[in-house]
Amino acid sequence: MVCALYAVLGALLLIKFSFDVVRLRGLYHVSYGDGGFTELQSAIRIHGNAVEYIPVALLLLLFMEMNGAEVWMIHICGLMTIAGRLMHYYGFHHRLVRWRRSGMGATWCALLLMVAANLWYMPWELVFSVR
Repeated sequence: MVCALYAVLGALLLIKFSFDVVRLRGLYHVSYGDGGFTELQSAIRIHGNAVEYIPVALLLLLFMEMNGAEVWMIHICGLMTIAGRLMHYYGFHHRLVRWRRSGMGATWCALLLMVAANLWYMPWELVFSVR
């Protein structure tokens, strides 16, 4: 399954972002919240933002694959999602609004493409069957 590749990549991003939060909490001796440290605030939001977008993207990607979308379409949407999350991370981490904006744009574009593909490939005859 092609989607598994992007699930693994998404999980690796989440692990990296989570590790960044844990490392900074240890560095600044902060158990709860952000302690007012800008670097920790950014790490928490980078991780939180990824948690908000990666799972729904993977679910849509999996449904695309299950509904019979073309493999190249799955790769394009998966790559756009991962690239978008990486661009968002880079922009947030380095305070580059253009990169953050581009990362969010790529993520939203991928989500919209996956929604459209799922609507296109959905087995409507099964969705509306009365059995």
